[in-house]
Amino acid sequence: MIAETVCSAVSAAGLGIAVVTAYRKRYLTATRIAAYSLVPIGLVMTGVVEWLADTAFSPTAWAGFGVLGVAWVLFMTTRVVERRRGGTRKERRAARAADRPDAVAPAASAPSLGQGSRPADRPAAAPRGDDDFSDIEAILKKHGI
Repeated sequence: MIAETVCSAVSAAGLGIAVVTAYRKRYLTATRIAAYSLVPIGLVMTGVVEWLADTAFSPTAWAGFGVLGVAWVLFMTTRVVERRRGGTRKERRAARAADRPDAVAPAASAPSLGQGSRPADRPAAAPRGDDDFSDIEAILKKHGI
C-alpha cells in the first residue's frame, strides 16, 4: 500500500516537472520527463510493485536467490578450473591435433607435411668471440633460416 502511494506521488511530481519544462518551450525534454514519470504508475497498475513487495518479504524467495547464487558460483568455478587445466581454446585444439599424428591442420603449408621437401641443413657458422648474437642465431637455426 505504501509503495503504491509513493509511486503515485513520484509520477505526479514528474508530470508536474514535465509541465513546467514544456512551459519553458523545451518540448523534447518535457516529453522525456513525462515518459520517465509514467513508469512508476505503470508498474503499480500492472502489479509489478505488489509482486516485488511480496518477493522482498518472502523467505522462500530469498532462499531461491541463494540457490541461484550457489549455482552461479559453481558454474564460474568450473569455468576457472577448465581454463586453468586446458589453457586457451587454441592450445586445447593443438593438443587434440597432437594426439592424432596423421592429422594435418587445414591451413598447413607444404614444408609442415613432411621432411622430404625440406632443404638440407647448412653448416653452422663458426662462433665468434662476441656472444651477443648467439641467442638470435639459435632461434634462426631452429626455424631453418
